[in-house]
Amino acid sequence: MIGFLLFLAGWLGEKKIGPEKLRPYESGIIPTGPARFRYPVSFYLIATFFLIFDVEAAYIFSWAVAFDLLGWSGWLQISFFIAMLLLGLFYIWKKGAWSGGPRPRKR
Repeated sequence: MIGFLLFLAGWLGEKKIGPEKLRPYESGIIPTGPARFRYPVSFYLIATFFLIFDVEAAYIFSWAVAFDLLGWSGWLQISFFIAMLLLGLFYIWKKGAWSGGPRPRKR
């Protein structure tokens, strides 16, 4: 029934093709220039860091739910996990991944 109604609406519906119909819809804003532009590399780096640290939050949350069952062994494991994440964070901070622009090269 749904397929028949869709076919009927397409067959009987009004078909006006013009420049307004062919223009891409951009939330009510008339598009100017090309739609594709290059994102800077720092955008992708920050997106990757966000994903890594977001997954890390899921692991810590699941550890917190099972805290009473894991005991000291679980506490030591999550402490090691957090320490490795902090080392990674400090490493990417030192390498300048959080800065938005290019860094001057050292000679």
